[in-house]
Amino acid sequence: MKDSRIIQNKKVLVTGGGGFIGSNLVDALLDQGNEVVCLDNFSTGKRENLQVALQNGKFKLIEGDIRNFEDCALAVEGCDYVLHQAALGSVPRSIADPMTTTDVNIGGFVKMLFAAKEAGVKRFVYAASSSTYGDHAALPKVEHVIGNALSPYAITKYVDELFAKNFSDIYGIETVGLRYFNVFGRRQDPNGAYAAVIPKFVSELMAHNSPVINGDGSYSRDFTYIDNVIQANQLAAIIPTAEFKEKLKVYSEVIGINYNHESTISEVFNVAFGERTSLKELVEILKETLSKFDSGIHKVEILYGPNRGGDIPHSLASIEKALNILEYSPKFNIQSGLNEAIVWYWKNLK
Repeated sequence: MKDSRIIQNKKVLVTGGGGFIGSNLVDALLDQGNEVVCLDNFSTGKRENLQVALQNGKFKLIEGDIRNFEDCALAVEGCDYVLHQAALGSVPRSIADPMTTTDVNIGGFVKMLFAAKEAGVKRFVYAASSSTYGDHAALPKVEHVIGNALSPYAITKYVDELFAKNFSDIYGIETVGLRYFNVFGRRQDPNGAYAAVIPKFVSELMAHNSPVINGDGSYSRDFTYIDNVIQANQLAAIIPTAEFKEKLKVYSEVIGINYNHESTISEVFNVAFGERTSLKELVEILKETLSKFDSGIHKVEILYGPNRGGDIPHSLASIEKALNILEYSPKFNIQSGLNEAIVWYWKNLK
């Protein structure tokens, strides 16, 4: 029986398909019988993430750059959907090099969006970011209330949302932004100056090295397992336009926001689990889970350092909008996600 809540028998472009999130999307889409194109310049992505995909006759790899319009146009040719994951992530990287982050995340985004419009793609789903909420302190974070950006990276991701809305208004292309909250899981790189906290801490604990928490460990995040993200991307792509608009209209009335249901779709959604975990709690969960593989990890000491510039203290998503409109239903909380991820880490990071 065909599952109507996943993408099947379509041609899909995944930009940044060699990356952590992108490669997981590629594999899921191929498993579901789709034709998949990947555009990646491998500045942060890895060819090894595509080892399985490259053996599939329905997969096409284009080594190119989203900052090159010709590459974008070639990649999007004949595609039904675009799942745009290509970007330069990391708040610290953007502070160290704001020019390249801006060039890729805004310049490349606009080129990719315009290429999709020119190719007649109906819906463009893109990776937005929880960093957009900036210094707005209220929890949980709701999509229609944001604060001042705290980093160049956050600015670039918010500007992408503005361009997406503008392109929808002018050209009619449907755009859906997914504000990811601290995604983790298989294939996430633990190495490098800008490594995400979970794989970095896992790698250090496995080596019996003391992880260093930025600050006193009280900062908290809404950690989101990769399979929840895969689900959200597909739901955002496949929901029919009429159903999308009707559900958005009802939701908007409930929360008291005016919505023009005649306009072209251009919306953003939080993608998270809807629970927050402090960094101190995270390390304790990691130690407990990893100790099932190596009892010595229990004894590893945790160190504390200064807070990191550009970081927000706390992050917690409201996922009500995605629940009500996309029928998003995340299956993995922090513990069940880590149970899955650590099996992969143990096999691949040792």
